Amino acid sequence: MVQNLLTDRELLEALAFEVELNLRRHIDVADGWQPHDYVPWDDGRNFAFLGGDDWVPEQSELSEVAKLALTVSVLIADNLPSYHREIGKYLRTGAWWRWVGRWTAEENRHEIMIRNYLMVTRSVDPVDLERQRMAHMTAGFRRPALHLLDILANGAFEEAASAIRHRNTAALNENPLVTAIATRIAADDELQSVFFADLVAAAFAIAPDQTMRAIADRVAGFEVPSVALPDGRSSDEVLAEAGIYDRAKEGELVFAPLLHRWNVFDRADLGPEGEQARAELAHLRISSPA
Repeated sequence: MVQNLLTDRELLEALAFEVELNLRRHIDVADGWQPHDYVPWDDGRNFAFLGGDDWVPEQSELSEVAKLALTVSVLIADNLPSYHREIGKYLRTGAWWRWVGRWTAEENRHEIMIRNYLMVTRSVDPVDLERQRMAHMTAGFRRPALHLLDILANGAFEEAASAIRHRNTAALNENPLVTAIATRIAADDELQSVFFADLVAAAFAIAPDQTMRAIADRVAGFEVPSVALPDGRSSDEVLAEAGIYDRAKEGELVFAPLLHRWNVFDRADLGPEGEQARAELAHLRISSPA
């Protein structure tokens, strides 16, 4: 089965209607909550600059694991300008561009909610968090140039991974508000992953070999956003030790459910290039879940 290769522009045009439908559906489901509702404003008080008291460690009531998990979430979400630029430079047209705006706004309100919670409850050192935030954003984020289908597959994987991280943060049962915040963000992450995944499914209908190739490449090169911690370790290491997110389980928890959703291992519409890509996925020992 010989397939014609489609350019990114052709794919953008061919999938535009699907993007519009998915965007409307996403907004209908994702709306209905406000970040300010999750912040205990009555707990807030001034810092020394306004005549109050500056932070001291005894003020924090969170465990070290919860503080780390929420700090990493702030730093990743706050680096939004870099992520926006990386995805926006490929999708600057019509419904695609409206999705970039919507996704950016959703990520931004996650950061606003968590940071406000941490500041009002004095759960972390605000000076240290700000220094980390400035350093992380100054370093920025760049990835090698990707084609459209790679962007879609990677988006599905990244948001699925983020949902797992936040579900496990919620499972700490740190306190009712942290659980509610992490659960809310995880639900948004899952909806965002579905948005990207549905576009990948639509791409299979028009370019199965190219889509399979993109999936295989993105699985092989997948990297979650990582934060360098002041003690020299990476957030990857510490979150894995804490059971929040373990890269060793990505095949089972991140990739397999999406490969199953796309019917990757049972498709009958592939040509030689698609079959080769599928064989590479099988070699990585990622199979569809039972």
